[in-house]
Amino acid sequence: MDSNDYQQDYSSYDCILAVDAFTSIKTDYHNAFDDLKQYQQTAKDWLFGYLSYDLKNDIEDLHSNNFDGLNFPDLFFFQPKKVFLLKGNELEIQYINMCNDEVEDDFEEILKTQNIKSKTQSPVVIQQRISKVKYLEKASEILEHIHRGDIYEANFCMEFFGENAIINPLEKFQKLNEISKPPLAVYFKNNKQFLLCASPERYLKKVGEQLISQPIKGTAKRFDNVVEDEKSKNKLASDPKERAENIMVSDLVRNDLSRTAQKGSVKVEELCSIYSFEQVHQMISTITSKLDSQYSAVDAIKTTFPMGSMTGTPKVSVLKIIEEFEETKRGLYSGAVGYFTPTGDFDFNVVIRSILYNQENKYISFSVGSAITSQSVPEKEYEECLLKAKAMREVLS
Repeated sequence: MDSNDYQQDYSSYDCILAVDAFTSIKTDYHNAFDDLKQYQQTAKDWLFGYLSYDLKNDIEDLHSNNFDGLNFPDLFFFQPKKVFLLKGNELEIQYINMCNDEVEDDFEEILKTQNIKSKTQSPVVIQQRISKVKYLEKASEILEHIHRGDIYEANFCMEFFGENAIINPLEKFQKLNEISKPPLAVYFKNNKQFLLCASPERYLKKVGEQLISQPIKGTAKRFDNVVEDEKSKNKLASDPKERAENIMVSDLVRNDLSRTAQKGSVKVEELCSIYSFEQVHQMISTITSKLDSQYSAVDAIKTTFPMGSMTGTPKVSVLKIIEEFEETKRGLYSGAVGYFTPTGDFDFNVVIRSILYNQENKYISFSVGSAITSQSVPEKEYEECLLKAKAMREVLS
């Protein structure tokens, strides 16, 4: 996990490395949150892993019947034997008792390690699951739902994929991370399943009793020309459609947090602020609350999942509609990756701007989406999707 030295208010570490599973939990969505709660409360240790988008089926009476070329488990967490925590120029190393005599040997091994470049790889042939024509049709149909009053906003996503893909995952991650330099980047390897994640978005963080959520809604292109870049940034800040998107999602997050909050503790710390990243400007809001003592850490996650920025409003109605229009099971995309600390705090990102790779069946996938609202123009939403896909496409080709 790498913050890429991005200046942010809620960062605990600059970089974290968790290695080698002592124990782990892997499950489909059935009773997944109860199983995770039991695992987390029993272990009371560092736990690293992910929550896939399809855990929605554990929370509500929902289903995921779309195509899945990746076949990742719905939930996976592990208790690492070794954790490295970097903050500033201080590196803290924590080893589980059974292997704490390996510290010096490992440190020597780290000092010897060099970046090994792989042999030349063939570019991955990227295909688009939903054609432009079909995307425009589907976006128009979602707009009809909005105009009928069925929903207010829907995050509609589409997949890009490659078959018979052979890549060096670590090398591709390093390239993706270098292009984007996001604050919540993750390289995750579970046997032959890989996540190469360049996410700029925090889903949910817990520090003591405080919960912090930072939904992103609103995207604008960066320009090399300083004047053009500032113009793009200012246009995003004042765009009524982008602001409406962000405010609707912020209100949804506020409502989600209120379900486990101490009375009167939910606050919008910032609304529609503009943050600049390597390739795009983003509109981000920050909502906080104080967790009521009757609720656990996992309860706070379950009552806010899946995150509002990747669903829409009202959430359950939207989840049903986007399942109908999307053609791929989202899986880990638009889920969350993160960790629990031994004291029960946690920090999770939103899995966007990410490449997913199943090395065993040589299937590679990345998905992008945009929020459809009453003011949406399908052509512009399609262009936003292509802008978000740019870095992943560049890395793979």
